[in-house]
Amino acid sequence: MKLGDYALPEFPVPAGETADDFLRRKTAEGLKTRLERYGLAHGYTEQDYRDRINIELEVIVSMGFSGYFLIVADFIAWARNNDVPVGPGRGSGAGSLVAWCLEITDPDPLRYELLFERFLNPERVSMPDFDIDFCVAGRDRVIDYVAEYYGRDRVSQIITYGTLAAKAAVRDCGRVLGFSYGFVDSIAKLIPLELNITLEKALKDEPELQKRYDSEDDTRSILDLAIQLEGVARNAGKHAGGLVIAPGPLTDYTPLYTDPRSGSVVTQFDKNDVESIGLVKFDFLGLRNLTIIDWALQAVNQHRIQAGESEIVLDELPLDDGETYRLLQKAHTTAVFQLESRGMKDLLRKLVPDSFDDIVAAVALFRPGPLDAGMVDDYVERKHGRAVVAYPHELTEPILKPTYGVILYQEQVMQIAQVVGGYTLGSADLLRRAMGKKDRDAMAEQRAIFSDGAQKNGMQKADAEHLFDLIETFAGYGFNKSHSVAYALVAYQTAWLKAHYPAEFMAAVLSADLDHTDKIANLIEDCRAMRLQLLPPDVNRSAFRFQVEDGRIRYGLGAIKGMGEAVIEHIISVRERTGRF
Repeated sequence: MKLGDYALPEFPVPAGETADDFLRRKTAEGLKTRLERYGLAHGYTEQDYRDRINIELEVIVSMGFSGYFLIVADFIAWARNNDVPVGPGRGSGAGSLVAWCLEITDPDPLRYELLFERFLNPERVSMPDFDIDFCVAGRDRVIDYVAEYYGRDRVSQIITYGTLAAKAAVRDCGRVLGFSYGFVDSIAKLIPLELNITLEKALKDEPELQKRYDSEDDTRSILDLAIQLEGVARNAGKHAGGLVIAPGPLTDYTPLYTDPRSGSVVTQFDKNDVESIGLVKFDFLGLRNLTIIDWALQAVNQHRIQAGESEIVLDELPLDDGETYRLLQKAHTTAVFQLESRGMKDLLRKLVPDSFDDIVAAVALFRPGPLDAGMVDDYVERKHGRAVVAYPHELTEPILKPTYGVILYQEQVMQIAQVVGGYTLGSADLLRRAMGKKDRDAMAEQRAIFSDGAQKNGMQKADAEHLFDLIETFAGYGFNKSHSVAYALVAYQTAWLKAHYPAEFMAAVLSADLDHTDKIANLIEDCRAMRLQLLPPDVNRSAFRFQVEDGRIRYGLGAIKGMGEAVIEHIISVRERTGRF
């Protein structure tokens, strides 16, 4: 094996089939199931789906990534079959129709105009990267399944290194050299509070620090030593979600490190080095909101079954529910995923969302770039008809019509390059990357390609140059629509639960924050604003978590400071065994 090769584990497939054959078969079966359940996207035929799948499979197979897709689909299927909630997708992976057919992701890429080339580009060979969200409570079970399935000697989490930053280097050096805490602290406090500040920059920017360095031998001794140690690895940790699965024993590929406290084994190479030697990283991320949705749904369905009603299935929620949009329009979005901050509430009041596309747009708009550039106000004014919807060129109208002429998504940049500049979607992704990185040489080259292609499509050179400048401006702010759609789906689901089952939803939210007294207090205020009655803790009725009793929320014993889980479980078990206290 040489640098640049990928070391993917073999996925077990039925006898007589290759991984490529098996992927094709599972994709075809998945498409049939998906279309029977959800139907075709508006304006598309079944043949359109098949054509797109064939294009994607050709790329996946030619790049040797069939096994990767099958591995991801397998552990996600295990999670779903074992009651571990899985997110609808995250990042550019939601743009793959093959991933949708394999139930790796939930949004239909054709329905939302999502692009496969944003995820996997045949013109830029790189490893696909599915970031998978799991319920926080069940994530470790999925990791355990993967370790059992592929072999514990082949699966490991990844190390992270904490490095000595400027202030930490000064404090550590001062302590080791035996100087008093007060003296060392007086030096450390002179280092400016600035992200990624270095000691050399601190000496230039802070005259008092430079003065002490020049006049005090002890200060100079500490700083000279600290400058040498700055940036050196200080401690080892564990990557939040990264997991490596190797085709053989991990020791054949990477050194390993055992945490002296926990005894857990991780790769001694960090995530960048692990990828550079060809090992494949899978991201298992814990998303607290999936746990909240799961707890709320369990409570709702329990009450519905007792009432003789059918269970609610999350995937079957209508995306045009009036009550949900009324809640969003009033910005009653405390505890609603992605939509709960004060700034986002202000945006929702201005935007007055009345469709799922508006939630997708809100997730993309609420970031520093669009806010600072005035894109948010532009979008809002155009949506409400208070400003004229204008398009940079008539060819861009079909692409920009859903966003009122505003270039909001990276996928729109790629589509404009394709339609106007004559790019393939693969080369359009290279253009998007060059714009995002502000690579001047690459940009000059791309400008010429775009201008030539636009002129072939009947555009004047000056107009082509102007359109390129406009795209370049917005490309820096453009957001990944695949990610926005997937996260808007979780936002909608939490908003729907809050609108229709506020008691069960808020009980789940409160239960997710048992250890945070300040958050509990704020959430209780929100419950009161919603006119939800909160019942006090009761040794005879309370559970560990917050529960719903006749439409009212019973305080959870786990939210009482100083009450450990083991004690609470003992109280509940005695209560169940011997009756009321």
